[in-house]
Amino acid sequence: MLALLALPVLVSAQTPAREPAAYVNPFIGASTSEGAAGIYHGLGKTFPGAATPFGMTQLSPNTITGGDNGSGYSDEHKTIEGFAFTQMSGVGWFGDLGNFLVMPTTGPLQTASGPAAHPEEGYRSPYDKSSEKASAGYYSVQLTEQHIRAEMSAAPHSGIMRFTFPANAQSRIQVDLARRVGGTSTWQEVKVVDDHTIAGYMRCTPDGGGWGDGAGKADYTVYFYAQFSKPLKKYGVWSANIPDGQSRHRDDVTSAKYQDIIAHAAVLPGVKTKAGKHLGFYTEFETKDREPVLLKAGISFVSVAGAKANLQAEIKDWNFDGVRQQATRLWNTALGKATVSGGTETEKAIFYTALYHSMIDPRNFCDVNGQYPGGDGKIHQLKGFRKRTIFSGWDVFRSQFPLQTIINPGVVNDMINSLVTLADESGHQYLERWEFLNAYSGCMIGNPAIPVIADAYAKGIRGFDAQKAYAVAKNTVAKFGNGDKGYSAGDLSVSLTLEYAYAEWCLGKFAQDLGRQEDAAHYQAAGGNYKNVFDPSVGWFRPRNEDGSWQPWPAEGRMKQGYGTIESSPYQQGWFVPQDVPGMVQLMGGREKVLADLDTFFEKVPENMMWNDYYNHANEPVHHVPFLFNELGAPWLTQRWTRTICDRAYHNSVEGLVGNEDVGQMSAWYVLAASGLHPLCPGSNRYEITSPVFSSITFKLDPKYASGKTFTITARNNGPQNLYIQRAWLNGKPYDHSYLDHAVVAAGGTLELEMGAQPNKNWGIQ
Repeated sequence: MLALLALPVLVSAQTPAREPAAYVNPFIGASTSEGAAGIYHGLGKTFPGAATPFGMTQLSPNTITGGDNGSGYSDEHKTIEGFAFTQMSGVGWFGDLGNFLVMPTTGPLQTASGPAAHPEEGYRSPYDKSSEKASAGYYSVQLTEQHIRAEMSAAPHSGIMRFTFPANAQSRIQVDLARRVGGTSTWQEVKVVDDHTIAGYMRCTPDGGGWGDGAGKADYTVYFYAQFSKPLKKYGVWSANIPDGQSRHRDDVTSAKYQDIIAHAAVLPGVKTKAGKHLGFYTEFETKDREPVLLKAGISFVSVAGAKANLQAEIKDWNFDGVRQQATRLWNTALGKATVSGGTETEKAIFYTALYHSMIDPRNFCDVNGQYPGGDGKIHQLKGFRKRTIFSGWDVFRSQFPLQTIINPGVVNDMINSLVTLADESGHQYLERWEFLNAYSGCMIGNPAIPVIADAYAKGIRGFDAQKAYAVAKNTVAKFGNGDKGYSAGDLSVSLTLEYAYAEWCLGKFAQDLGRQEDAAHYQAAGGNYKNVFDPSVGWFRPRNEDGSWQPWPAEGRMKQGYGTIESSPYQQGWFVPQDVPGMVQLMGGREKVLADLDTFFEKVPENMMWNDYYNHANEPVHHVPFLFNELGAPWLTQRWTRTICDRAYHNSVEGLVGNEDVGQMSAWYVLAASGLHPLCPGSNRYEITSPVFSSITFKLDPKYASGKTFTITARNNGPQNLYIQRAWLNGKPYDHSYLDHAVVAAGGTLELEMGAQPNKNWGIQ
């Protein structure tokens, strides 16, 4: 793993003061490698580039356009295609964004990126892996073909790049305006505004692939306002002649035929305005040895005027180091909302990087003037909340949003407002499960926005129209739910029925909090519909057909992957009844039988915790399972297994995540579990207490949503061997429960734990 050579630079013992941002290693999870993962889902799929907390822009290297490479980057790739201003983090499926791809070059102009196997045929370049450095808000690398150093840093709506060139009479910065991860933008326009500035836009539609190779329905426009530190004296546009009717999805634009068309694009020197299907812009200049040339750009999803205002508000001059320092300050403030002491330096790097990854999304989607693109295609002005986007619902309702309810409740409030108003603006009047730049992508299953809303409202996060939220939540359940039959039939029968039952229980909880007693009774009863796909004859959950009959029981039984389930087996999905653990245990044959079954479920996990048929931490359906032991009266097993997972499934390395980061979910699980608190059932207000990795962690609370200033968890005598809770005190008084209510956290105070090497089987069982 060559990227590990960079780690001493990233986490240096010489870093003064050791502020939180100094621990962040953006290379954690930055791999899509199927080979390393042992499964086509790949590994973390994070990006190593520069970002700010929940920012609109992410300036990052891109190594690939096609494949299942959501971030556009994978550490094992040996060439860099360019450096883009927008990226997705940790997603499966086929990615998107990667817009405004900038590349420094020298010599004759090349208009295509060229194949990875022969980078000399295009503008892509090999790079020195040992030179690659990344930290919170900064990235740099040495490109080796033409000996150019590339550096970048980000502001919330803009970014800056600094390229250090060799002596050359024909140096260049070129921008591929068509490029997009997973496809291409389908129409672009560029205009030379003055002798330092260009502006324009890139239109991205499903016809150009992108999210889900077009199936994700991504339809957005990226506007830019970009300036160069050297004047535009010798510049131009290239324009490829894309034939009418040419398919432009992922496999098309990466094909040799399509790339040949781009490689033979018309080069138009001196052109000041151009629109077309596949454009690029270049500016050429002479450079002295080690001469820096900078590019800065504002990005907007609203207008060129918005992009200009974003840039002028954030990066007024050419002070690259000042932008970098400001990005670091923003991250130190954000990461300072959860501070730890104790543990090893490596564990701190894992913790703060996980916290960092949990604050990439849901990202800001509005300009500095408060304008944002609505679901109706019109420009809207913010009223009382910040528009946010990228809601990977099926993943993030489990840990990511519960974490934010503690440290960033305003972000949760914004996301709920964004989803509810989108339901209105789009005319759909229901909540999308995987929202991407206003697109109703329909990705994955369930109704995950409902538990997010119910959880927030129950915790006092209520800065949204609750009645409207409730109305669209009801519409959502009516459109996607178990219906009058009380189960969902077909190939995903088990997964759908269990996920829908949980969401309907959450809707019932929301109804109860709103005083709608009749609805509350109805939906909470519907939360028991999980029982309708449990077959006593086989003793487990089993998919049903439309007529109610059971689907044939396979030879592998409940272990069969995809049998009535998505990205799981019935054995893995079947534990998903967080709303009614006693009822689930009764169905399964009682506490002792369930504990024995769970023992097998965990003990058979491979040492490296990569994708497997048992507790598969690489994917979300099982993320709540370690916390079931608390409700089963065996909290020492929750303590044992969460510490084990933190130790074996998270590492300070490129391959440091055992599965997709999934827009903050994988990392948020670690932050909460390593802190000693994690929900079993979002929507219930209850956190399960478990064994913290650190001797102390303090959450800084938001005074708009909490009466307390901080909540601290301390663990006396903590260590790798002393992982079991012996006794506990809440605000100085003995505490014997293995759970804590959110109201206690919000009120501020201290939970003190005494740790030991052997389980105390008398603590936490009340």
